[in-house]
This record gives sequence, C-alpha cells and structure tokens, in this order.
Amino acid sequence: MQKKQPAPPPFGLYLNLSFFSYFDSTTPIITHITVKEKGMALWFCSARFLVFLFIVSALPIAYIISQERAKTDHHVFHYHSSGFFRECAKWDDQGRRFLVSFLEGGVGEIHVPQNYTPDVVLQEVTVVKDSDLTGNASNGIALDRPRNRLLLAVADVLGNRYSGLAAYDLSTWKRLFLTKLSGPGDEKSMADDVAVDADGNAYVTDVKGSKIWKVGVDGELLSTLTNPLFTPKEWYKSLLGLNGIVYHPDGYLIVIHTLSGNLFKIDLAKGDEVKLIEVAGGPLAFGDGLELISPTKLVVAAGNPSGRLVESTDGWETASVVAKFKGPMHRLATAATVKDGKVYLNHMFGMGYPRKTHALVEFVL
Repeated sequence: MQKKQPAPPPFGLYLNLSFFSYFDSTTPIITHITVKEKGMALWFCSARFLVFLFIVSALPIAYIISQERAKTDHHVFHYHSSGFFRECAKWDDQGRRFLVSFLEGGVGEIHVPQNYTPDVVLQEVTVVKDSDLTGNASNGIALDRPRNRLLLAVADVLGNRYSGLAAYDLSTWKRLFLTKLSGPGDEKSMADDVAVDADGNAYVTDVKGSKIWKVGVDGELLSTLTNPLFTPKEWYKSLLGLNGIVYHPDGYLIVIHTLSGNLFKIDLAKGDEVKLIEVAGGPLAFGDGLELISPTKLVVAAGNPSGRLVESTDGWETASVVAKFKGPMHRLATAATVKDGKVYLNHMFGMGYPRKTHALVEFVL
C-alpha cells in the first residue's frame, strides 16, 4: 500500500530560487536543491561576493566624498547638525542667523558671527521642539518680521493625516498659536510651504491635495482655495502638487506645482483669481521652494539643476527662465533665501556621522 503523504503545513512561503518548496513556522522542509542553485548559494557566501559588494558600495561613497572636497567658485555655508534632513532655510538679517526646519520635527538656528570666515563650520542649535507635534515634520517656514514671528507648516508626511500652521515668537520662541488645517477625518493632505502678506495673513500650500489654506493673523482658519488649474491632466503629476509659495508686494501670490512645473499667479484683490503664468524656457519641473528676490525676479529651488532664476516684465502674466545653477549633484535643493544680496539654496540631505554636515550653497547669478 502506498504510504500516505503528510498534509502540507498551514502556510508556506515560496522563494524565487526554490531552495525550499515550503516551510512552516517551526521546521523547514527541504525538497530539492539544484546544482545551479547550490553554486549560487556558495558564490553569495564567498569572499569574491564580499569584495564585489564592497566595491559596489564604495563607488557612490567615493563620489560623494570627492564632491564634498571639490573646490567651487561659489560660497558655501557648512554647518553641523543633529539630523540628516533639513527641509527649509531662511536668513534672519536682524538676528544674523539662518533658521532651518527639521523633517523630523523642530526648528534650529545657525548664527553667523561678524568675524566669520569661509573655512569655519557653523553649529546648529535647536530652538523649537514641540512634544505635542511629535511624529510630524516641520516643512516650509516664513519670517514675519513686522510681527516678530516665524510661521511654520507642520504635517504628517507619511500618513497625510494631519496638517497645521504654527507661529513662534522670534525672540523667545514661545508658540503663539497652532492652527489645525486638516485631521484624520479629512481628506489626506500635507502642509508644505507658507507665505505671509502685508496684513499678517498666512497662505499654506497642500502638496497632497493641491489647495491653499488662508490663516488669519491671530491663527484663525479663514478659507481654503481650490481651482481646476491646480490639477494636471496626467494623474501621476498630482502625486506632488502645490509646493513653494511667495507673496508679491503688489498683492498677489506666486505658487509652483511640483510635478507639472506649472507656475501660478493668484490675485488676492480679484477674488483669488488664478492664472497660469506662461514660462519661456520652462516648465519648472520638480520646483520646490521659491524666493522673490525683487518684484521681477524669482528663484526656484529644484532638483537638477539645483536652482533657476525666473524673470517677468509684465507683472507675472508671463515669465522667462534667465539663468540656471547646477549645485552639488549628491544633495537635493529644497528652498532658497537671500543673505546680503546673495541667494543661497538649502539642501535636504546632511552628510557624515555622527555629526551631520549640511550645506547652504550660493546660487551664482
């Protein structure tokens, strides 16, 4: 009589190389191993494979080191920090410091002394770390100097279940307000960047839902701006929507859509009228942070090239890309700021361990 075969285990996992036909949670049952598979297994455990793995991993590391040590014809502020990711940076002239936001949550300051020399590596000091916002990222920041405060976009980056706007006193770092823009019961969103108008109203972009929240000077949520122009025809371009935003002194907003590269003008005096700005030499694909350096000139921090200079001569009805800047290839430009008439690009990733070194790179115009 043929011997009855045992029943298979309650669950199993099939491997691509078929080393095991199946196994349960306690005892693996090996059914067959081919000569070819045995040879592959031996190679993966061999010294040759370890050497190969070392070479493959060493190449990008060597490239990064060479890029870090390479001499440039532009100035770079280097600073040490406690984290790898710095989303946004803005220069505070009165405080002689850069203010930076932490993707892991929080805000830091980097003081630049009067006797600063380019070979000095500056130090970051944490000034904001709110326990009730743990798990949320600190994204775009805006300085509201007339009211001596910093505005900060806060968001749940991974789950998109929370977005908010926080305001802090620039002298004491006391939190002035925290406005909830969306929560778990709302559609997924991610507050990304913020701009402030002459009256102290804040405008916060939602990179997930492509809308703009308007928050009053005292922290009250006033309105939400949506528009069909914010939604590209291609569905995949909606994965990263409205991002960098600035307020123009003539009373309108300029905002960029990341994946489409579209630049929009929003006229606040005309009922939040939205127009697509026709950009020659565009579109500005992967555009991130914006910085208005004059009424007619705008810097766009992007992927590669790291930055673009855009100019308009007709009140931002149309514009042209007039200059491009190629910064460090191994870093990612996410924001722009102006210090003493020079534009500096913030880069997301820090290098090194245990002390991470970040770079604020001059955009040579």
